[in-house]
Amino acid sequence: MSDAAASATPAAAAEELQSKLNVDAAPAEAAAEAPHPSGMTLEERYKLARSVGEECINEEELRALLAKKPNIVAYDGFEPSGRMHIAQGVMKAINVNKLTKVGCTFKFWVADWFAQLNNKMGGDLKKIQTVGKYMVEVWKAVGMDLSKVEFLSSSEEINKRPDEYWTLVMDIARKNNLKRIVRCSQIMGRAETDDLSAAQIFYPCMQCADIFFLKADICQLGMDQRKVNMLAREYCDDIKRKLKPIILSHRMMPGLLEGQEKMSKSDPNSAIFMEDTEAEVNTKIKKAYCPPKVTAGNPCIEYVKYIVLPWFGHFQVTRPADNGGDKRYEAAEELCADYESGALHPGDLKAALSRHLNQILQPVRDHFENNAEAKELLKKVKSYKVTK
Repeated sequence: MSDAAASATPAAAAEELQSKLNVDAAPAEAAAEAPHPSGMTLEERYKLARSVGEECINEEELRALLAKKPNIVAYDGFEPSGRMHIAQGVMKAINVNKLTKVGCTFKFWVADWFAQLNNKMGGDLKKIQTVGKYMVEVWKAVGMDLSKVEFLSSSEEINKRPDEYWTLVMDIARKNNLKRIVRCSQIMGRAETDDLSAAQIFYPCMQCADIFFLKADICQLGMDQRKVNMLAREYCDDIKRKLKPIILSHRMMPGLLEGQEKMSKSDPNSAIFMEDTEAEVNTKIKKAYCPPKVTAGNPCIEYVKYIVLPWFGHFQVTRPADNGGDKRYEAAEELCADYESGALHPGDLKAALSRHLNQILQPVRDHFENNAEAKELLKKVKSYKVTK
């Protein structure tokens, strides 16, 4: 997608987004390798896949997987729990497109039963499933390449093979004590000290089982899901399984307000949502925490580094000549250096950030305005009360 115009259709958006995912030339020693169907060398594929994660456990296993396995499965599970924020929408599309580009099939686990266990949407399964359909519509509109993506409903898939699934869940539960399972409560947005229901105790055992049930080679979830993914690797030791799932954890984006380490769906000012209007985006960014000359913990800087730069390949600041004139940033390091020195003012940063975000989101707005089914889904989702 270019600065000049946002892609008009989901298919065009997917094609444009894929074009942003080129990697640097591979080292000379990799050039002689047999070509992959993607046209990339092993080193190029590894670098692109690795760029998805803030953390990878572990890198040697990831490289070996890419070298040896032709049909790699990556997965992410998500609770349909309300409107989709920009990290879940745009960052996820970027990461999925990177992994499908290197040859992975990506499985989305639409975790409707899990959302019910975690009391999302008040535990109303029908509402949860409606939210799941809405989320798929968002990803289609923003430019996720769906040619190698599968959306799987947890309730439907588990009921197809219940003997396989519940045997796994019970075995994982037997091999772990309660303290170890409670340590995973962060995956539900809970704390270990919370008064957890029996359903929420059961949840980590099920999420661990998902990885094996889906035959996932790569767990591509957020850093907040790390503990249960580590539980899956520990389970491999228990059952003497050599090939462990690789954990490729993406960064968690902060909320827009001061002190918010994570975006919150229950606080509309905490994040940009995927169908926010242009005016809503402008207002939220204008109010966002953005201390002068401070990049650490600055959500506006984070948005540029992890959403705008990966999407466009640059960040264009437009300002009068007497304020420094226009400037194009192609690297986060240069942007941060200018901001910390005061050469880039918060007001100019915010204006440019709003403009870029609105360009990214315009195809999504258009889809939910012009597609009758999507429009109805959004109307229903907006009417639902978000419950924790």
